[in-house]
Order: sequence, then C-alpha cells, then structure tokens
Amino acid sequence: MPRFLQFLESLMPINKDPNVLVTDMHFGTIPVRLLKPKKASSQPRRGIIFYHGGGALTGSLDRYQSLCSLLASETDSVVLMVGYRKLPGYHHPVLTNDCQNASIYFLKNLESFGVDPSRVVLCGDSVGAWVMAAVIQALTSFPSLPQVTAQVLIYPILNLINFQLPSHQQNKNVPFLTRDFMFMCICKYLVIDPSWKDAMLTGAAIPLDKWKKYRKWLSYDNIPRRFWSQDPQPEILGPFNEAAYLETKHTWSAKISPLLSDDKTIAQLPKTFLVSCEHDMVRDDALLYKKRLEDQGVPVSWYHVEDGFHGCLLLFDKKCFSFPCCMKLINAVISYIKGI
Repeated sequence: MPRFLQFLESLMPINKDPNVLVTDMHFGTIPVRLLKPKKASSQPRRGIIFYHGGGALTGSLDRYQSLCSLLASETDSVVLMVGYRKLPGYHHPVLTNDCQNASIYFLKNLESFGVDPSRVVLCGDSVGAWVMAAVIQALTSFPSLPQVTAQVLIYPILNLINFQLPSHQQNKNVPFLTRDFMFMCICKYLVIDPSWKDAMLTGAAIPLDKWKKYRKWLSYDNIPRRFWSQDPQPEILGPFNEAAYLETKHTWSAKISPLLSDDKTIAQLPKTFLVSCEHDMVRDDALLYKKRLEDQGVPVSWYHVEDGFHGCLLLFDKKCFSFPCCMKLINAVISYIKGI
C-alpha cells in the first residue's frame, strides 16, 4: 500500500510558477530542491528550510513544490525543500537524520545560496513539523552554526505518548488524519508491532512513575477548557503492560516526542509560529507545545484555524477542492514570515 500511494501521488501534475527558479541538487545522498524568485535581489534573501508532511509515507518534493513556490515568491525568500527518505524502505531515525544533515549543510553555506544568515526560518507541516521540532532542538548543540531566527510549525505531531487528549477523542475519524492512518504510519516508521495499538491508546504502555514525571507536560490539564469535550473522558491509564512498554519505550525519547525535551533545550529555541486546526486529531499537541515554550520565555505567535483540518494546507490550489481555511492558513504563515 505505501508504494501504491506513492505511485498515485507521482501521477499528480506539478503546478510550476514561471517567476520562481527551481534547482534540484543533492547534499551528499539527500535530494533537495532550491526555489528562489527569478527577479534579481540587491541583498541576500531570507532563507526558509521546509520539511514536508505525509506521515513519512507520502509527500514529496513534487507534491509540495507549488506551496513552496508560493512561499518563495510571496515572501521573497530562498526556500530549501528537503527530500528525506521515507517508508516503506526507511525507518526511524533516517527521516530525522536526513533533515538534520541537510539543514546543517545549508546553514554552513548560506552565503553561497544568497541567504542572509540573520534571517533563517525552519518550517514544516504535520510529520514535517515533527521532524523540524526535533532538528531545531538538536541544533542548539551546534553553537558555531548561524542561529535560526524562527520556527514555523503547522499542525505538528509532537507527542506519541498520550493519545487520550481531547482532540484525539473528538477528531479520530476526521480526514485526512484518522486514528487508524496515524497509527499505521507510527507503527511502520518506528517499527512497532500493530498489536500494541490498544495498549498505547489506553495508556497501558505508560509506567506510572513516568506519567507522574511528565504529566505536567502531557496532560490535557494544560489545554484551554474551550477545547475540551462537553463530557470529557478522564485520563485514566489502563492496567500497566510491561511488555507493551518495552516494545514502545523509544517513544519517550525527545527525538520522537519533542514535547519531552528538557527545559534548558526548550528555552534556547527561537521565536515560534504555531498553527493548529480545530478539526484535527493532533490539534492539542500544538497547544501543549505552546504552553511549554511560553513557560520557558520563548515568544510564541499562535494561529488557530477554526474551520481547518489536518492536511488542508495542500489543497489551496486544487480549485473545487480548495476550502476557505486553506488560504487563511497559508496567508497567516506568509504574513508571519514576511515580518522576519
């Protein structure tokens, strides 16, 4: 099925912008695509590193080219798209490693790409925002690199521990990210046997001592009450299943659940733009991360799309399939980046 989905995706036409120069290249073995306005610039441009979504299963440089072309032209920026390796042939941590290595190379060579080192933005949607969060946290350990100015996370997935959050209860069957599809991607990418799905959903894979330690960051107590269900289901951990924990314990790594990074790392992150959608199963991940960042003094701008849903970003140019929320989201991102 993964290869079939990728085949269908490859048949979709690419909407090309005649005003944007597109260059394919490789950073080592990692395919990347550089987009920049064709018009000359008298000074170095803003740089955007973009990590695409797709659950580590779909999504590609071609699929996201029209979106990144729009970002390049509307914000007058140089956009680097990272074509990381994905399922079914590659598993964790390949996606993160590819994105981190490509980002480090780009940051080391900004001037050769015509980018102003003081105006670099990292941006990603869905699983791309997940890997972006992990990469930018890792970059805090590279003080010799140019500092990233801002991070933009569009409906990010940041927590693979607590699946009892209100948004998981409310939106588990809302396209394009249903609970079944999300768990298929999680299990395949992290090499977790699908038989542990119920234990993960009910919290039976969570040791009580770890829950006591991390509850302050993972519990829906940190989510504004207006996002709770009218009759919210309490967060009750299922009877602890040690075998399930041993099979899934790698999800407690900050590289997989960026919400769990220590306060020192969070405090070093740049100013942040968070986008969440009302009808999205992972909506509450963005809300939890917002609080974590704010608690550590990181400036956060938040845009909530009341009529939005996961994946709506890519429908902005699909004519009859485009919804008002698509352009509202994109315009909010463009406006924020133009202010950098």
